[in-house]
Amino acid sequence: MRAARPPDLETLSGLLEELFILERDFAPDAARQISGLKMLLKKTDAIVLVAETGGRVVGLCSVQTLISTAQGGAVGLLEDMVVARGTRRRGIGRELLRAAEKWAEERRLTRLQLLAESDNEAALKFYFKCGWQRTGLICQRKML
Repeated sequence: MRAARPPDLETLSGLLEELFILERDFAPDAARQISGLKMLLKKTDAIVLVAETGGRVVGLCSVQTLISTAQGGAVGLLEDMVVARGTRRRGIGRELLRAAEKWAEERRLTRLQLLAESDNEAALKFYFKCGWQRTGLICQRKML
């Protein structure tokens, strides 16, 4: 695992396309994904982690820091998590999550949270196996 770098952007955009094809609420748009990734790479309170196999980027996981009034301090939002088709079920996703958790612990974040497609049973089962718990919260949004 390592932090993403600007030369990774095109590959990461392709991974996000794989992710957003699965999600009803988002649509792949390479220009938007690259723009967002560039912003994340500049932030000191966020990280985009990449997994490599044979020198090729095959996974990504991003975490951003938020302030939680419930926790009384900093928490992390795991925004993107995807492993390339054809390289799944090899422990890459688990390693990415561990790296994200380590990054969060080093910054003394008290909680990580994520959003997952409600009917993506494979992802939900994966997160559960990795120690994540479902909550009673429902995500809502308003586009501006």
